[in-house]
Amino acid sequence: MRFSRREWMKTTGTIGMAAAIAGSVSAADSEQSTNIASRRELFVEDSLIARITGGGGLVLHQPEPREISLVTDRPWEGATCAYMKVFRDGDIYRMYYRGSDVIYTKDGYVGPHPETACYAESTDGIHWTRPDLGLFEFEGSKNNNIIWKGVGSHNFAPFLDERPGCPREEKFKALAGDYKKGLQAFVSADGVAFQPVQQKPVIAKGAFDSLNLAFWDSEAGVYREFHRDFRDGRDIRTGTSDDFVHWTDPEFLSYRVHRHRSESAATPPVKDADPDNRLPGRVSQLYTNQVIPYYRAPHVYLGFPTRYIDRGWTWAATQLPQYDYRKLRGAKSQREGTAVTDGMFMASRDAKDFYVWPESFIRPGLRKTQSWFYGDTYQNHGLVETKSHIEDAPPELSVYVSENSHQDHPGQFRRYVLRIDGFVSLHAPLVGGELVTTPIRFEGNQLSLNVSTSAAGSVKVEIQNPDGSPVPGYSLAESHELYGDSLNMIAAWKDMNTDVGTLTGQPVRLRFVLRDADLFSYQFEQR
Repeated sequence: MRFSRREWMKTTGTIGMAAAIAGSVSAADSEQSTNIASRRELFVEDSLIARITGGGGLVLHQPEPREISLVTDRPWEGATCAYMKVFRDGDIYRMYYRGSDVIYTKDGYVGPHPETACYAESTDGIHWTRPDLGLFEFEGSKNNNIIWKGVGSHNFAPFLDERPGCPREEKFKALAGDYKKGLQAFVSADGVAFQPVQQKPVIAKGAFDSLNLAFWDSEAGVYREFHRDFRDGRDIRTGTSDDFVHWTDPEFLSYRVHRHRSESAATPPVKDADPDNRLPGRVSQLYTNQVIPYYRAPHVYLGFPTRYIDRGWTWAATQLPQYDYRKLRGAKSQREGTAVTDGMFMASRDAKDFYVWPESFIRPGLRKTQSWFYGDTYQNHGLVETKSHIEDAPPELSVYVSENSHQDHPGQFRRYVLRIDGFVSLHAPLVGGELVTTPIRFEGNQLSLNVSTSAAGSVKVEIQNPDGSPVPGYSLAESHELYGDSLNMIAAWKDMNTDVGTLTGQPVRLRFVLRDADLFSYQFEQR
C-alpha cells in the first residue's frame, strides 16, 4: 500500500505523524496478515515492508577484507582457481575449489594442465591447510589435495546433506558435469572420496559452465539446485528433487530491482549496467548464483552472484591496473582484456523470484596491480561464522573471494567479514526516518533487534493495529528509546515492559523509528 502524493507531502521529513500513517491503511490491509511466527526477519527484500518514510532507507553493506586465506600456488592449481564452496562440518571448516591455470600469449590462451577439484580444511575458518589425500595422481605423485579429476573437475560442488535420515555413506553430495551434456550426481561418506551415483546426467537442460550447486532445503523438504543457462545473456535456472537423482524441469528465475529508498524521496529508475542485458530486473548478466538458505532465517534465500560487465576498450580501461598485460590477455579474445567482474547480492522468499540489489556487494577494490580483471571477485558459496578480530566482539560472518585471477602468477582467496545479519539495514540519519511493516502475526513474548546506533542515535518501536492505530501500551510515546550495538537488543515499553505475549497470533504492524541508527533484523522470541 503506497501513499498518495498528497500524503507523501504531509509525511515528508516527519517522524511522529501517526495520524497520517493510520489514515493511509486500507480495509484490505486489515484483513490480510503474514504469519512470521518466531522467524527472524531481515530487510533484504520487500515482502513485509509497507512503506519507508522520512529520511529512512535500506542500505546494502559491503563486507570488509581481511587476510589472504589461500594462495593457489601448487602445481595442480594456478591463476584461475575459483568456484569455492565453504561450509562448517562440526569442528571442521571445509573448502572445495577448482584447481586450474592459464597462460596468455598474443596468439591466445591455454590451460597448462588439466583442471582438478581440490580440498582444504580449517579449524577456525581463518587458517587453512591442504591435506595430502593420496586419491589422485598428478605428475607422478598422489601427495596432493585433489578429490576429483576428469569430467566435472571444472565445477565440482559438494555440500553437507542435512536431510533427516540421510544415510551416513551419503552424508556429502555434489553436482558436477560437462558444459553441454549436463550434471552428474555424486555421494561421499567423508567429504573427500566421492563416487558418481550413475553415469547418466541427472540434470541436462542448461549450459553448465559455472558453479552449479545444490543443497537440502529444510523449509520446503526437498533438494534444490541452481545452475547456469542463457536467456538474453548468462542467467540462472532452478529445480527440485526428492531423491537427488530425479529433478523437476528447471525454470528460469525471475527478478525485480530492490526498492530501498523512502517514499518521500525521488527514486529514479535503475539504469541497466549492461547494455546487452534485456532483462532489466536482473540488472546485469549473472555469471554465478551462489544461492543459499540463510542459516538464521532459512525461509529466506540469499544469492551472491558474479556480475559480468564488458565496456570494451574505453579510456578508463587504459587506466586500470596492468594495461600492457590487459592488452596481451585481450589480443585474441577482447573480453579477456576488457571485461570486469564483481560481487552482487540478491534475496528471495520462494527461491524463484529474486529481489536484486543493483549496487555491488563486493567491489574489485583499491589495489594497484592485481585487480579489476575478468575472473576477480568471485564469491564463494556458503556463509560461516568465525571469531571476530576484535577480542570481545561476537562472531562475524566470513565469505571468501577470488583475487589475482587470470594473472601471470598464482591466484589467491581472500577472506571478507560481515556483521551477523549485516547484509542490509534499515538506516536513518540523525534527523530520523521510519519503516512500517505489512500486517503480521507472531509467536513469542519478546521482540529482539539486531541494531547499531551512534551515541546520539536511537531506535523506538511501536506496535500498531492493522489499521495503523497504536496498540495501547505499545505506542511510540510509550516505547523506550534503545541505543547501543547488539545482535539481540530487547524492545521495551512503559514501565520497562518487554512482554508482547498478549499479542501473539493477532494481526499487527511494526513501526520502527530510527535516528542515526541501523536495524539489521528482528525476531519475536519466547523467553
